[in-house]
Amino acid sequence: MKRFGSLRRTKRRKEEELLPGRQQSDPSCLSGLSTPPTTPTQSPDPPVFSMETPSPVERVEERRTRSVSSPPDTGQRFSLSTSTTKPPIALHTLNSTSRQSCALSEGMLDKLELDDEAVEEPDSDIYMRFMKSHKCYDLIPTSSKLVVFDTALQVKKAFFALVANGVRAAPLWETKKQSFVGMLTITDFIIILHRYYKSPLVQIYELEEHKIETWRELYLQETFKPLVSISPDASIFDAVYSLIKNKIHRLPVIDPITGNALYILTHKRILKFLQLFVCEMPKAAFMKQSLEELGIGTYSNIAFIHPDTPIIKALAMFVERRVSALPVVNITGKVVDIYSKFDVINLAAEKTYNNLDISVTQALLHRSQYFEGVLKCYRHETLGTIVDRIVKAEVHRLVVVDENSSIEGIISLSDILQALVLTPAGGDTRHRGAE
Repeated sequence: MKRFGSLRRTKRRKEEELLPGRQQSDPSCLSGLSTPPTTPTQSPDPPVFSMETPSPVERVEERRTRSVSSPPDTGQRFSLSTSTTKPPIALHTLNSTSRQSCALSEGMLDKLELDDEAVEEPDSDIYMRFMKSHKCYDLIPTSSKLVVFDTALQVKKAFFALVANGVRAAPLWETKKQSFVGMLTITDFIIILHRYYKSPLVQIYELEEHKIETWRELYLQETFKPLVSISPDASIFDAVYSLIKNKIHRLPVIDPITGNALYILTHKRILKFLQLFVCEMPKAAFMKQSLEELGIGTYSNIAFIHPDTPIIKALAMFVERRVSALPVVNITGKVVDIYSKFDVINLAAEKTYNNLDISVTQALLHRSQYFEGVLKCYRHETLGTIVDRIVKAEVHRLVVVDENSSIEGIISLSDILQALVLTPAGGDTRHRGAE
């Protein structure tokens, strides 16, 4: 075996071209995870920053210290809890000392080893081996935002806080147990609206008055699901497997020693991390094959809606079909828009969730972000082209259409990670998961 020579030879070029360019022109490099919140039982120590480039041994020691130690306390706390016992946090937003999340570890790619024959004819499991040779810790940037809710917080305030902080999910802390017990996501907001909405004239009491703990007690009576989390020392392969097997879109990284939540892993974050190194790897042969040849995506029983579909009906489809987005199709069968779970949170932002009889078209007029149109692809396009498009567009799915823009199927991030990582490993856990 010999080291990945081409990767090692381009290390300096990678540092000179990729990092400075991203620092100046790519704001997205600053997005990502945060340092974990501290609990009252922890005594935070101020971080020490060395002015010299650490040696590999020092770098390992630094990583070990960061993984198990308490984070610096920035003092940025805003408690919305009414609990008499002061929780570690009810709503906690942290921003640590800035560091570019795109910064690449010096020996990161050297972990992946290939023999001479593999360089000439790369194995189909090259991406799987890459994921197994890196840890979840490698995905965690130093500077980002992490929002945590205490279960004593009101449900309505929690969803408003998600909107205000621009996040889609938050870990839930239970003071009595002194541990994280679950996640609050947009899916919870959808389930509440779908279950308890009656008419524009009737207030949704369960949303207005219930606390998170009350909602969990009612909801978990029917479908109890313990919190699925992962250690920062687990491999990224294990994270991919856990996300797809458990049919979830959010995987909290929790330090097993301190119990701190460090980050929330997503399909998008993992695929973007892989994409940073794909150009330095031998390309697997299946990346040149088409979606049709590989059979990637869903092409039957596609859930979709029409422009005049009421919001309440769309919410019912999210819950019953367990999908994260619904293509909007006009009377001619052409895809004209897409309504995703993330769009539903705008109902909270606009405080219009008391009238769910309006059409999807009316609701989409209040999108909080600029919409460039439906991202599409064709079945004859190669997997490599699809991966590039979905990563650059930073979306969760592409709508597969024919030459007339009529819907043929959907390909999601989980479909892609399944094809790149799990299928070569002999695992087949294809699904349509809920967020």
